[in-house]
Amino acid sequence: MLTARQELILKLIVEEYIKTAEPVGSRSLSKYLDFSPATIRNEMADLEELEYLEKTHSSSGRIPSDLGYHYYIETILTDKDGYSASFNIIDELFNNKEIAREEAIKQAMTLLSQITNYTTIALGPTAYGSRIKKIELVPLYDNVCLLIIITNLGHVENKNISIPPNTNLEEMKRVIEIFNDILYDCPLTKVSEKLHYEIDTQKIKDILVYNKTIIDTFLQAFTKFTQSEFYLAGQSNMLYQPEFNDIDRVRELLKFFERNDIFKLVEDTSKTGLSVRIGKENEMNAMRDCTVITVPYELGKSDKGTIAIVGPTRMEYQKVIPLLKYLAQHMSKLYKE
Repeated sequence: MLTARQELILKLIVEEYIKTAEPVGSRSLSKYLDFSPATIRNEMADLEELEYLEKTHSSSGRIPSDLGYHYYIETILTDKDGYSASFNIIDELFNNKEIAREEAIKQAMTLLSQITNYTTIALGPTAYGSRIKKIELVPLYDNVCLLIIITNLGHVENKNISIPPNTNLEEMKRVIEIFNDILYDCPLTKVSEKLHYEIDTQKIKDILVYNKTIIDTFLQAFTKFTQSEFYLAGQSNMLYQPEFNDIDRVRELLKFFERNDIFKLVEDTSKTGLSVRIGKENEMNAMRDCTVITVPYELGKSDKGTIAIVGPTRMEYQKVIPLLKYLAQHMSKLYKE
């Protein structure tokens, strides 16, 4: 544990760096503290030795380390009731009974992104933890069929799909059989990735001999299945942060978003409570200068969804964490009504 003075200095450095994106020196801190500049410099040196601060090569000032941010979040920061205006906007959205549940979640992600200027994600209930147990295809009319997916959690997903004219039903049945074989126990969020991987295997090649359009139709349908379970807003917000002024970093981040790798950030997190992964704790290289905060929301007795926010490590934690918790409470209420 740090001393009270060290905590105060760390708190000021974190909040000043969040505000300015510039390393913080002892002279800047002396405006807010009664300690001598020499005392402040000594404390900063001790915090650096303890690995709560880092010294940049271009300045004599310090910036928070990943460890420093964690200490700030877990020990120094407390939930503040200072963002009632933002809370009121969230209340207005969820109190509007004319908005369907899915639309309310989508609007909530957009709203959260606008309030924070970060990227926001919601992982829906059926995507998290759901694995495919059975796929069925039911002809409806003309060239329209109902694609049905039954998951291990008992969820039943269905979507109307258009099939090519004059399609042989026996071929379609064969496709379904092969898909049931390939995709059995596959996470719903990995279906598209799995199909693209399997596309070169002999089983898929055999189908392609008959009708490539059938495969394309199913690929599109499964892609929509997985996409429909996510709500994403504010992808471009990250590009306006000073950390991403470097063109190579921008390219890397854009590719990360284009591949939908961002959804992997929130998988397998809904049972862990509030989770904060900072900088290098994110395994993906594109996220090494980012923080990912996830909070679960209740969907019933056993199911959970996840909402997440992605921003620079220099994130406004004192604003974001209370907002995420408050939003998660509202989203849980949606599934109780």
